[in-house]
Amino acid sequence: MKKLLIALLSVGALITGVAQAELDNPGGVGGVESLRGATLIESSRPADEMKKYPREQAFDSDYVYQPPLIPHNIRNYEVSLNANKCLSCHSWKNAKEMGATKISVTHFINREDAVLADVSPRRYFCLQCHVPQAEAKPLIQNEFERVNSLR
Repeated sequence: MKKLLIALLSVGALITGVAQAELDNPGGVGGVESLRGATLIESSRPADEMKKYPREQAFDSDYVYQPPLIPHNIRNYEVSLNANKCLSCHSWKNAKEMGATKISVTHFINREDAVLADVSPRRYFCLQCHVPQAEAKPLIQNEFERVNSLR
């Protein structure tokens, strides 16, 4: 009888604790707010405003070996297994005519350090490293400081 009473009291305390936790923190999120804000995953919210891309204005690098940022909008650019819109301007063949920056020679070296005649498959998908530059406030605060100079 004593064991049954202790078990009932334990279950009652557990249920009370769970109910109180739900009242204090609905949804059990833990008081942490994501970059989505307080919107629940199950519900939708309006999309963020599109970022503004400066036209043909290159930003300085923030750190050594940073892949260059893309100084133009790339909306609707196809970069897939069958096509790479970036290469239509930035390939060695077209860069001068298009007034674009040539692809770095490092993009023609494969994993075995062999120099290839065309862009290496591991460097073909430009957007893995290069991102469009945009005038956007940081998503979270940080104490990052830019490099003084790369020269």
